[in-house]
Amino acid sequence: MKRGFYTIMSAQFFSSLADNALFVAAVELLRTGGAPEWQRAALVPMFALFYVVLAPFVGAFADARPKGTVMFYSNAIKVVGCLMMLFGAHPLAAYAIVGLGAAAYSPAKYGILTELLPASQLVKANGWIEGLTISSIILGVLLGGQLVGRHLSGMLLSFDFPFIDTSVDTAPEAAIFLLIFIYAIAAWFNTRIPHTGVEMRPLCKDPQRGMLRNTLELLPDFWSCNSRLWRDRLGQISLSTTTLFWGVSGNLRYIVLAWSAAALGYSTTQASSLVGVVAIGTAVGAVLASMRMRLDMAPRVMPLGIGMGLLVIGMNFIDNVWVAAPFLILLGGIGGFLVVPMNALLQHRGHNLMGAGRSIAVQNFNEQACILGLGAMYSVSTKFGVSAFGAITGFGVVVAGAMWAIQRWHAHNLVAHKDEVEHLMAIARHDDHH
Repeated sequence: MKRGFYTIMSAQFFSSLADNALFVAAVELLRTGGAPEWQRAALVPMFALFYVVLAPFVGAFADARPKGTVMFYSNAIKVVGCLMMLFGAHPLAAYAIVGLGAAAYSPAKYGILTELLPASQLVKANGWIEGLTISSIILGVLLGGQLVGRHLSGMLLSFDFPFIDTSVDTAPEAAIFLLIFIYAIAAWFNTRIPHTGVEMRPLCKDPQRGMLRNTLELLPDFWSCNSRLWRDRLGQISLSTTTLFWGVSGNLRYIVLAWSAAALGYSTTQASSLVGVVAIGTAVGAVLASMRMRLDMAPRVMPLGIGMGLLVIGMNFIDNVWVAAPFLILLGGIGGFLVVPMNALLQHRGHNLMGAGRSIAVQNFNEQACILGLGAMYSVSTKFGVSAFGAITGFGVVVAGAMWAIQRWHAHNLVAHKDEVEHLMAIARHDDHH
């Protein structure tokens, strides 16, 4: 791997670490503030909101500026969201601003991989970045759980700045204040990311027509890119698979918290450790996939998606932590092995069709729209009294059924569009087409 790759990894680690710790802190902030459970569940779709709304713009912005600079700006936006939580804004609104920063961050984070590395290293690079991201999820949710726990929060709240009133009076607020400094570390690494030498694509091609008009013209350009990726015989399969995976995974993070409280009687601090257990399995699966899978082998992992859906339903029958831990590791491992090669194949097709930043923005739009839709359904169902067990059953059925349909779709393409699929597979096997 090139040297700049490891700087990207470091920046991603600290930014993701803070994101995941902040999620736990925000859940606890709402809980201790007396907010109803549906508002806590709504944190997931609120985070996804700007991914969907700004999808036509963030990809083009990532292609118009050096991606390290874009990542720096994005971390600064996340800090603004944290400060809003500390200074009295509603946690849902403030968390949406953090989601805005994440929406701008993602096209740059993944898009720079296709600029820096050849196609033959994309699966390995995705294994690295997903493995490290998931490691940061493990540490992030554990860190968030510990920061809002009695021991660490007591230490943080006992510390006082001389002559300064910080208005930090509760455990979640102390955790959020500390996480601002982790975002600052990520921002420092962003400034060290090298330029890749890839030509920038101007956001405003014709200065005489004005920035606003040109920006609005990104809307039809985005929908054209979205349609192009959905029409591609490999892009449509990888995009539908990753959309489904992240739609469910994004909401499963909160569902595991709710399930562990209902099935095991866990507090937020204890439940956060089980979210980390799922992430351990995902990291192992991601690393194994990066070692064993090639880009052209990605469609072979689809049956794992059906198994993942059935395992999700199996959570309803577990009421012992010693059974839950290995079960959740297995669930995460299957997910990690599924998503890494599919994600790499999607990046490869997107880079060839429209450019790195735009393709990642299209991917984010679809995945976050799925998170938003499923999260909204879960929040509404919670408001009307559906239990965590019922939601888990619904999620499992959706995953297994949808993955079966995607697998049949690919099988149809292999027959009806055999020559086209074989040509795209040949492209995936050779760096010179990347």
